[in-house]
Amino acid sequence: MRIRHIELFQAVLRTGSLTRAAEALNITQPAASKLLAHAESSLGFTLFERVKGRLQLTREAEILIPAVDKVFRDLDDVRRLSRSLKYQSRGALRIGCIPSLGLKVLPQTLALSQTDNPDLSLNLITAHSEQLAEALLAREISIAFMFNAQARPGLKVIPIHEVELVCYDGTSDESPIDVSTIDPKRIVSLPPTDPLGELIQPYFSDAESIIQVQTYYVACALAQAGAGIALIDEFTADALLRPGQRARRLIPRLPLVLGAVVHENTPLSKLERDFMDCVKSVAVAGGIT
Repeated sequence: MRIRHIELFQAVLRTGSLTRAAEALNITQPAASKLLAHAESSLGFTLFERVKGRLQLTREAEILIPAVDKVFRDLDDVRRLSRSLKYQSRGALRIGCIPSLGLKVLPQTLALSQTDNPDLSLNLITAHSEQLAEALLAREISIAFMFNAQARPGLKVIPIHEVELVCYDGTSDESPIDVSTIDPKRIVSLPPTDPLGELIQPYFSDAESIIQVQTYYVACALAQAGAGIALIDEFTADALLRPGQRARRLIPRLPLVLGAVVHENTPLSKLERDFMDCVKSVAVAGGIT
């Protein structure tokens, strides 16, 4: 079957009639009939039978459906990749990051990058780590920035910079605090599957926490409102804490690795490599002092 045959087959499945399939493909009904006949002739069997004025799949056509669906998914991947390549050639980037990095690190990176490339544009997706990995695999983005990223088939992790968890307890105290002295019921907890949640999990039971949130900046906002204690990354603290508010370093130190997740076998463009280097420079200069 040719691609056009497959498109017609899929259109008939979707619309239920040859006439509506022809409309969906912007061709005439006679042209659709001729195309279907050519497809069936090349296959050596019929795809549809007309029963009481309606088209019904033959047994052979039913067997073809999973393979046809796979072809359409592959075509969608090609279209997404083509769009991504088009954007790159025009000085545009399609980047993803976890929400906390979208508060300051990525905006500062874009501002610095535009100094050398004034026409640079950025399509930035902010999402949780799992969603970013899915967007990478679907070729919707080319790089995703996240904490403690795990390697997975088709993707690789490039370490950029190490930061650490800090504590904001609503006070102006800047002295380090021992994790074991923090009241577990006051912790604004994160999901145990989250990179920060995984670090905290050995010290605090989620069952003891009164409040659980999904994002670091919400944890920080709740602590600022006096609703609990936030254990957050340095970047979130640096971006959100107001003058007079201080984050406290933790004892023991709980490190996080900021990494760039990319396609395993797809080389980065110069534009993407330069942007990643700029993220590293901003990350090294950022965080709490």
